[in-house]
Amino acid sequence: MIPCGVLVAQNSVFLPDEFLAQMREALPAHLSFDAFIDACQRPLRRSIRINTLKISVEDFLQLVSPYRWQLTPVPWCKEGFWIEREDEEALPLGSTAEHLSGLFYIQEASSMLPVAALFADNNQPLRVMDVAAAPGSKTTQIAARMQNRGAILANEYSASRVKVLHANISRCGIDNVALTHFDGRVFGAALPESFDAILLDAPCSGEGVVRKDPDALKNWSVASNLDIAATQRELINSAFHALRPGGTLVYSTCTLNRDENEAVCLWLKEQYPDAVEILPLGSLFESAKEALTPEGFLHVFPQIFDCEGFFVAHLRKTTAITPLPAPNFKVGNFPFTPMKTRESAQIAAAAQQVGLRWDEHQRLWQRDKEVWLFPTEIEPLIGKVRFSRIGIRLAEVHNKGYRWQHEAVIALAKGENTFALTHKEAEEWYRGRDIYPDSSPERDEVIVTYQGFALGLAKKVGSRLKNSYPRELVRDGRLFTGSESDEH
Repeated sequence: MIPCGVLVAQNSVFLPDEFLAQMREALPAHLSFDAFIDACQRPLRRSIRINTLKISVEDFLQLVSPYRWQLTPVPWCKEGFWIEREDEEALPLGSTAEHLSGLFYIQEASSMLPVAALFADNNQPLRVMDVAAAPGSKTTQIAARMQNRGAILANEYSASRVKVLHANISRCGIDNVALTHFDGRVFGAALPESFDAILLDAPCSGEGVVRKDPDALKNWSVASNLDIAATQRELINSAFHALRPGGTLVYSTCTLNRDENEAVCLWLKEQYPDAVEILPLGSLFESAKEALTPEGFLHVFPQIFDCEGFFVAHLRKTTAITPLPAPNFKVGNFPFTPMKTRESAQIAAAAQQVGLRWDEHQRLWQRDKEVWLFPTEIEPLIGKVRFSRIGIRLAEVHNKGYRWQHEAVIALAKGENTFALTHKEAEEWYRGRDIYPDSSPERDEVIVTYQGFALGLAKKVGSRLKNSYPRELVRDGRLFTGSESDEH
């Protein structure tokens, strides 16, 4: 046994002695303990998920084919790929044109598993909650699976991470999300039986992430894990109350001990033996049985699929349960009012002139001079909890018409009223600079694009296009791949 406190192997992964003893006991008979140690020491493979709200998998692969990226399919997510790049050091993946325009999300392969489970067996939920949503990898994956229909309540307890969550939602062109900022334990009482599906990717001890963070277990202890498990039980109990009868709950962690994984789910089953059904995940994808537990959960040790350690459980609520006591917090006044039919029609017509469209799944609301577009599926929850924001801010009303917002342009542009930028012009756009094209567009306001995808709205001022890219998103340093021609 490796002594406690010893740094293991060349990349200095710290694996406490007690943790290794737990893992030796937890590993199923068909898995090698030495292979587990070896896997923990290997650098983590990078992976991406193609955002099918913007581009199909086939079209994306065609688009990036000149870059010589090596893309290997992730078995449980048809939009997911492990990626190897020769120019990774020269150009970060997050600075590529395709990432900046929201065509893909940098997401660890195993973290794609919970959403795969949420939509297993052709499940098509209309109202979904992501209890611990930041930075947004799973929320954006859920939105893509829903094709922006219905509504997602994406909650994040950490105030500092809500901004990052919104930025990722906006970049990916998502318009059906409502954001909240609460302790996840409030929802069972505040929103009982309100969701068709719930994802609880629970806060955990992070034992599965040592390949990405060699110091992840520096403060590890059995006592700490048990404290975390107590919180997880409260979270899963709350989530189960917020789930409607017949709905499905996916519980997941990026840790490996049974206390935070199997034991939490089995505790819920003990609490509500007639209401909790465990849905086995052995057929989720072709090789899923390699990680299947006797209960039907997926306990993914890092050597099985060469990814982060992960745990996923898929549960169904078969019947109603005794509700929790009503919450004692005040929601406060809701500052929005739905727009009247005539005003809504006027704004929709003006938006179409610019190239923005939406459908009957969204409705216009107003707050002072701000015009917002809310997913209609979230409306029954208004007044029950306080929202940080709902849907997208469409426009601000001013004397000369409407000032269209960047997030609305990214989400609602439908390929009309566009002006294509060259490679260099697109780089200038992301740097926040005005564009001086060789030829000017006909209209005064135009949606600028690169590779056929909207970058934002530009206003023609003489021979230049005035840049409206939000200041907080402006990038410096090297952008794109540099080797692509302007025509690509």
